[in-house]
Amino acid sequence: CMYTYFKTALNRLSAGSYVHTEAVQAALAKYKERKMPMPSKRRSVLVHSSVETYTPPAAQTSCGCPIPANVQSQAGQGSLGFLKLLCLCCISAENHSAPPDVTTGLVEYLHHERPQVASVRGVPRGYSSSILETADGVPVNSRVSSKIQQLLNTLKRPKRPPLKEFFVDDFEELLEVQQPDPNQPKPEGNQVNVLKGEPLGVVTNWPPSLLAALQRWGTTQSKAPCLTALDTTGKAVYTLTYGKLWSRSLKLAYTLLNKLTTKNEPLLKPGDRVALVFPNSDPVMFMVAFYGCLLAELIPVPIEVPLTRKDAGSQQIGFLLGSCGVTLALTTDACQKGLPKAQTGEVVTFKGWPRLMWFVIDGKHLAKPAKDWHPQVRDASAEIAYIEYKTSKEGSTVGITVSHASMLAHCHALTQACGYSEAETLTNVLDFKREAGLWHGVLTSVMNRMHVISIPYALMKVNPLSWIQKVCSYKARVAVVKSRDMHWSLLAQRDQRDVSLSSLRMLIVADGANPWSISSCDAFLNVFQSRGLRPEVICPCASSSEALTVAIRRPSELGGPPPGKAVLSMNCLSFGVIRVDTEEKLSVLTVQDVGQIMPGASMCVVKVDGTPYLCKADEVGEICVNSGATGTAYFGLLGITKNVFEAIPVTAAGIPVSDQPFTRTGLLGFVGPDYLVFVVGKLDGLMTVSGRRHNADDVVATALAVEPMKFVYRGRIAVFSVPVLHDDRIVLVAEQRPDASEEDSFQWMSRVLQAIDSIHQVGVYCLALVPANTLPKAPLGGIHISETKQRFLEGALHPCNVLMCPHTCVTNLPKPRQKQPDVGPASMIVGNLVAGKRIAQASGRDVSQLEDNDQARKFLYLADVLQWRAQTTPDHPLFLLLNSKGTVASTASCIQLHKRAERVAVALMEKGRLNVGDHVALVYPPGVDLIATFYGCLYAGCVPITVRPPHPQNLATTLPTVKMIVEVSKSACILTTQAIMKLLRSKEAAAAVDIKTWPTILDTDDMPKKKLASVFRPTSPDMLAYLDFSVSTTGILAGVKMSHAATSALCRSIKLQCELYPSRQIAICLDPYCGLGFALWCLCSIYSGHQSILVPPLELESNVSLWLSAVSQYKVRVTFCSYSVMEICTKGLGTQTDVLRGVNLSCVRTCMVVAEERPRISLTQSFSKLFKDLGLSARAVSTTFGCRVNVAICLQGTAGPDPTTVYVDMRALRHDRVRLVERGSPHSLPLMESGKILPGVKVIIAHTETKGPLGDSHLGEIWVSSPHNATGYYTVYGEEALHADHFTARLSFGDTQTLWARTGYLGFLRRTELTDASGERHDALYVVGSLDETLELRGMRYHPIDIETSVIRAHKSIAECAVFTWTNLLVVVVELEGSEQEALDLVALVTNVVLEEHYLIVGVVVIVDPGVIPINSRGEKQRMHLRDGFLADQLDPIYVAYNM
Repeated sequence: CMYTYFKTALNRLSAGSYVHTEAVQAALAKYKERKMPMPSKRRSVLVHSSVETYTPPAAQTSCGCPIPANVQSQAGQGSLGFLKLLCLCCISAENHSAPPDVTTGLVEYLHHERPQVASVRGVPRGYSSSILETADGVPVNSRVSSKIQQLLNTLKRPKRPPLKEFFVDDFEELLEVQQPDPNQPKPEGNQVNVLKGEPLGVVTNWPPSLLAALQRWGTTQSKAPCLTALDTTGKAVYTLTYGKLWSRSLKLAYTLLNKLTTKNEPLLKPGDRVALVFPNSDPVMFMVAFYGCLLAELIPVPIEVPLTRKDAGSQQIGFLLGSCGVTLALTTDACQKGLPKAQTGEVVTFKGWPRLMWFVIDGKHLAKPAKDWHPQVRDASAEIAYIEYKTSKEGSTVGITVSHASMLAHCHALTQACGYSEAETLTNVLDFKREAGLWHGVLTSVMNRMHVISIPYALMKVNPLSWIQKVCSYKARVAVVKSRDMHWSLLAQRDQRDVSLSSLRMLIVADGANPWSISSCDAFLNVFQSRGLRPEVICPCASSSEALTVAIRRPSELGGPPPGKAVLSMNCLSFGVIRVDTEEKLSVLTVQDVGQIMPGASMCVVKVDGTPYLCKADEVGEICVNSGATGTAYFGLLGITKNVFEAIPVTAAGIPVSDQPFTRTGLLGFVGPDYLVFVVGKLDGLMTVSGRRHNADDVVATALAVEPMKFVYRGRIAVFSVPVLHDDRIVLVAEQRPDASEEDSFQWMSRVLQAIDSIHQVGVYCLALVPANTLPKAPLGGIHISETKQRFLEGALHPCNVLMCPHTCVTNLPKPRQKQPDVGPASMIVGNLVAGKRIAQASGRDVSQLEDNDQARKFLYLADVLQWRAQTTPDHPLFLLLNSKGTVASTASCIQLHKRAERVAVALMEKGRLNVGDHVALVYPPGVDLIATFYGCLYAGCVPITVRPPHPQNLATTLPTVKMIVEVSKSACILTTQAIMKLLRSKEAAAAVDIKTWPTILDTDDMPKKKLASVFRPTSPDMLAYLDFSVSTTGILAGVKMSHAATSALCRSIKLQCELYPSRQIAICLDPYCGLGFALWCLCSIYSGHQSILVPPLELESNVSLWLSAVSQYKVRVTFCSYSVMEICTKGLGTQTDVLRGVNLSCVRTCMVVAEERPRISLTQSFSKLFKDLGLSARAVSTTFGCRVNVAICLQGTAGPDPTTVYVDMRALRHDRVRLVERGSPHSLPLMESGKILPGVKVIIAHTETKGPLGDSHLGEIWVSSPHNATGYYTVYGEEALHADHFTARLSFGDTQTLWARTGYLGFLRRTELTDASGERHDALYVVGSLDETLELRGMRYHPIDIETSVIRAHKSIAECAVFTWTNLLVVVVELEGSEQEALDLVALVTNVVLEEHYLIVGVVVIVDPGVIPINSRGEKQRMHLRDGFLADQLDPIYVAYNM
């Protein structure tokens, strides 16, 4: 554990003990001037108190070691430092050369978007401009912007030196690989050979096995005390004699073998494994159970007592028991009563555990052995004696098998090394179930008939001096402790004047291998030397679960060398090199020796990774041991057993150093002078960052030295590393005190980052603070590191504060892409030809060759078509409008529609006094009125504009858009219903817009029946028919001009593609205000004469199944919907299929999603899957593609091959290249074809900058040429001139004559293997995304949807996500669907996934409530609105994290 020191103890400490705090303070002094933006947090998240608000009686220090109760009162006085002779160097900030700007890595290529067009988001001219705005229409004085400015300022000081070389990550996108620094320290010494310990002495009448020793003492010295157990007051409650231990073990062995049966068969047979579940306060029962199992030839597996079903690591223990085939657990009566029970009264089966039978071994349950029964006390063999569990760094639990021979040899070696003699008294403070507590206090003690005083953990919590008092009162010769026990007693010792430690000949420090044990030892000696403690008595030792005791310092009477101390350079250690340093420098780690190698053992030091080559004398490596006294295997795991227990160290030339296998100890160290062993870290705590090794314990020490006890609750800090983007990243998690303020925590976090950066020269990737008492605990105090790491990675840690620093830590991002500015369009074409690539162009059927040419000439003007239909088929029904109940709300036949149109035309001329060519805004809910007034305008020679009515409950946001369309379109009149007319003139409306400036408003509810004198006839088909206004996802309001010729060409193309005739019915569930939705709703039925069943999407809010029921009821073959409709159906009907009784969708030939974006393949697939059982064919669902310049470019239609799906490499796409890959390959992205290209439409892919044609392996802008292209923008509100070329672009090379319209969308063409109706190979168009929406980062092109898809997968509580950039920072906004305490879990997960999958560093993570991300009527995210809302501080986020 890591200890903080209080003033009381410090007075007696040597000055060296708290140098570390000074080092940290010195490091921090340099950073005073840096301001970091503090995360912002909603109030409700601040009151995030600890899970258990009470504080358990005993406080704890960092690894959760309790701070004794009688010391806690002093903890608040502020501590001066903490004990670790560890002074670390501050690297001056000046010696880092500056890499390019961290945010983009690009200096020459600044972020150039397409020119921002003023939008609905801006304030239209003539509006009150009281809000100060930037060019983007964003209020300036925003709190958020200043934080982002601070963030950019901190990022401008780059940290790490630039890196030179790269390795290829199976693609051209190269991750930088850390090149070794030519000046880094390298080992220079000679190779160290194998060291041999002294031979094991021959002892006369040494027992042939441990059980033989027990039998001897139990029968010849039955009154001799073996073990004294204490209660929590320190009173001796029971002393077990050797006679009692022997007789009770015999009884247990007999009972286990003879009295436990299942189906009349004995339950156990020799060699079976048995779990030992005993609390730390009951060593007596444990000892009986352990030796009872050995006598019965069963294998004991001691484990911790499970307290709840969700103990940290309990599942892994269960896995170990399962793999060992354990069916029986031994325990005590008291312990069994405390275990959680099922309703049957039996002990519950813990999560991940096998079914166990629990057997209580208290006396009354044991049978007296039969007269003729005698156990076989065999000589020690290679059979397994017991299994000790160990939890690895990754959290998996393994069982280490120790044979009878090893157990005996280890007892022998310890007896010799420690000079144990018969009947000595030993005080044991450690856990007697495993490691040193078991080896000294249960095994070797019995070998030598010693008397063990066992001090329970609970007693230490109440009275940390108890072990010293027991040493004194029992005149113990030996004590086995950990450094934390010495530390606690120091804090409490002033109350005790009369204790004496003069009886001790050996104080074994079991965790002598810890970097901070030296300071505990020095301080303890300082204080207790005056109480009879001799310096040479302190004996640190090093051990590991695999190799048992590795080295121990000998007591002086056994003639060991004097103790050693090494002061090592921290920087050199990170490169694995030993350099002795002076203690004055701030960059050192001071370590003490752990004595000499064990008797009868050989030791060597080998390289940590790869082949075990011997290390040089000045090199840190893993210590390996060969002796008869180590573990033999990981139970049941042959592969890792071979690696660890059967290592063959080799010389530099590759020659094995011995024919005997060595065991790897997991300890990192070296052998110093006098053959003393030094340990500088453990493999389990090793974090290798960019090729340098750091020890988790050392980082904890540095963090604690930053105002140690003031902020961190009981010193609880966990440090571990997580792999992100091919390197380890350091994560530090600490519990904060319940009373800590936001300011405190942020200041502490900033200082910890700076201290670790200065002292270890390594960045902390993520620093998280959790409420007090919420980290998972290990059995005897301490933090369960692997469980903490698991929770962090699963997003279940629930921190209350997070600071991520990916900008500093992630130094291996690919190099930013440098574009080749001089490659012109001609060289591109030549390059494509040479590479055998086709130029990407494709077209729909040629309309000039088709049979309906005569009709097409007649049907040039839709007003004529309607009149013709009213004459020839007056009663033919054209429209059916359904209400939310699914009943017909209104219908219109050809004659009805014609007559209503006439009335509207009369009203426009007479009441509205309009002239030919005037613009009229139609503000109607979806319905037949909208269609009738549209044709009324055409009859009167006016130009209609359909406008979505304002939402009565949300006037403030919806009315300004209506007002703006009316103004921008220069409408002379508004036609609407009475209800909407009232709304437009209401008081509420006046609060949102200036209602005095509305043009004439006419309601069409009751118009007089008047006959129109004559229907207006346009002079030329190029005259304007209507205006189509729409707000793009980037918030731009754009109206396009549709001529009569384009309008009829559009209807004709759709008619041909969908085979529409008067006898057909189609169902439309779309909004009728713009784009293809408007055309299908208002135009197509008139042109083709088919009947349209109109389902307003708003009605689905009250009846989800309305659309699908209608499709089924009317047996519709062709239907259209939007993504939002599809999503409502998928989410709303997925769970309640009973609503769909009787619905049959087998009639549907084609269901098309009308879209202006990349097909949402996961949504269309889940829709198809969900409704497959209702007869929906998997091939039926497809998407359409249109945009502002041409509302219908692709549409699946009824004939032609099914839409194809390809998988492309997402990384190639960022470079505007298209590389097809197999499904499921890494970085693959599925793209679905957007339907078939319509008749009369030609498509080409052009370079966005050079405007040259591209080959089909390139991503470029989709250009379109067709008779139904719009003729131009009526006005893109604001920047008219910029967009003239959108409709009249020419290629810069090749065919320079054709006029094309630029869609503003990126995509590519592929020739497929399929053939279309004409027998030609079919060309498929794939839309990748809108050019306006793309993010240019690091010189590459990213599509927001790809990043969002990754983010949504990162955690189950992420409901929706949107990304945008601001000043080259990537901002990720995440909607949290869950409790607010999960909010901060998302920050690290979001940052990780975007780094891993997109090689981008997230600048800001914003966590908001569900529904905050604005979505338009087409179901598209409005990312720019979101950006403006964020910058104007209007989102009310739960948490905003600024990544450093």
